[in-house]
Amino acid sequence: MHLLPRIARRRTASERWHTWPEPRARVLGVVRTLTSATRLLDVLALLRPEDGIEVAYTVNPGSVFAAGLEDYLAGLHTRVLPWREAVRQPFELAVACTVNASMRRVRAPLLVLPHGAGYNRLVREATGDAVSPAGLSRKELMHRGRVVPTAIGVSHEEQIERLARTCPPAAPRALVVGDPCFDRIRASLPLRDVYRERLGVGGRRLVVLHSTWSEQSLLGRCPDLPLRLVTELPADEFAVAAVLHPNVWAWHTPMGVYQRLARAIDAGLMVVPPQEGWRATVIAGDWVIGDHGSTSFYSAALQRVVLLAATGLDELDPASPAAAFGRTAPRLDPRGDLYEQLRRASDEYAPDRLGEIVDRQLGARGRSGEILQHWIYERLGLTPPPRPGVPEPVPAPAVPHRATPSTYDVTGGPLPDGTVEVLRRPVVTGLGPREARGFYAVTDRETHVLHPKSAEVMARTVVDAELPPAEWVRRTAERLPHLNVVVAPLADDRCLVRLRGGTLLEAHARRPWGTPCPRLDALLLGSALNLWWLAEPSRDPAADAVASGVRVRTGERVLEVAFTAGES
Repeated sequence: MHLLPRIARRRTASERWHTWPEPRARVLGVVRTLTSATRLLDVLALLRPEDGIEVAYTVNPGSVFAAGLEDYLAGLHTRVLPWREAVRQPFELAVACTVNASMRRVRAPLLVLPHGAGYNRLVREATGDAVSPAGLSRKELMHRGRVVPTAIGVSHEEQIERLARTCPPAAPRALVVGDPCFDRIRASLPLRDVYRERLGVGGRRLVVLHSTWSEQSLLGRCPDLPLRLVTELPADEFAVAAVLHPNVWAWHTPMGVYQRLARAIDAGLMVVPPQEGWRATVIAGDWVIGDHGSTSFYSAALQRVVLLAATGLDELDPASPAAAFGRTAPRLDPRGDLYEQLRRASDEYAPDRLGEIVDRQLGARGRSGEILQHWIYERLGLTPPPRPGVPEPVPAPAVPHRATPSTYDVTGGPLPDGTVEVLRRPVVTGLGPREARGFYAVTDRETHVLHPKSAEVMARTVVDAELPPAEWVRRTAERLPHLNVVVAPLADDRCLVRLRGGTLLEAHARRPWGTPCPRLDALLLGSALNLWWLAEPSRDPAADAVASGVRVRTGERVLEVAFTAGES
């Protein structure tokens, strides 16, 4: 018997083009806003491609806060499907960190998760009523009597009780998964110094200003607070960073945000981009001035000093932990003395005051990745990794617009301990007449015509410049004879000082044993010498400086400066 030759199946082109084996399961990430997209990345990072899982993304249309979302996804260099194409293809699972009834069109079981610290905000436009928080409403979760999501992730059991009241048919589908975003924050705590270095905080204390979106937010209630913070807090003691909810950026556009905050940015405000960096900034911070947004809640969970400038209670579910947080957390009076309020808040800080409220929102701490990974792998029919997913540290913040003020209003003076306290507050042009607290100190970068003419101290900001330092200080003193002190930097830790009358001193920062080489800010040094001189005009500043040096105090830091005399 003759056997016919076996004809091999011809492989398709797509099979031959695969470098790695074809995926065993396809997962669709569904996003509606930038907030939900960044949260979704935390979750889908738990799915390993080596386990045969392929992930694609799509934008569920309809959100008024979707501006910039397509560009953000494109920047991830991942597979992005148009919504019309995504709903025609079958997937083994779809995951979304937001919910909308239109997601019923996806051909896959749907897992929905919160895109903040639990479910708290009342958004009538999304929920159709004034009692159901967004994410737990019947309008979002059901379509024609059927619950749309296969599973509804909650960060704490408390949310299941509220879900049972707002949408009873959906309650059996609730799954306690913790908060993967907060778990990543906690895993990143050892990198606090790295984040502070990236922000340029140095030894200063960092105030993080957080505003969610809407007219009841911090910026909605106190639009001038960012500018007041950076102009009223001493710049050598405090750094200020602003974290704005992504919806603020989407609605007002990035250019609009930067334009509205331009004066504050010029005075030193750091504005953290909406895509990433806010978590690292919270870790780096010492205080948070916020509202009813998740950043304020997470900060309290990290035992940071939190003050609320707005509570948003009118748009929060009264039964939610967020509402309890708003009723309990300490307040900031936006019109009061900001410097004194921060100092008092630090002295009166009680870390356990908000602990019970925070615990009712953030459950399963440290286990969110393990819970979600195990549930998703089981749903896909795959064996979970032998070691559960460990939260990755969050990326360091990047602040694209960072400015150093060129004019300061300086106060302070000698203290009983022998140090000279210096408090420098940035001066911003265009704010109308404002009486100076002390004297003006300016740098050579100041372009305002009047500030150098009314200053008592001037410093150069460039080391390697066209004019030698001695020539520059001489010419500056001749051009502006009213100056008491003129300073030019020689290196990071050295400066050339010219006092009124022509005396030249070379200053260098003393480095205590076992410490990094200190930076000697030329304008700070000039300000300290002027305060020292003004306190006792009859003294010989040159002789005293050479004999004993000067100890400059900014907040809790003390910088020791030694001097050598030069020729007049």
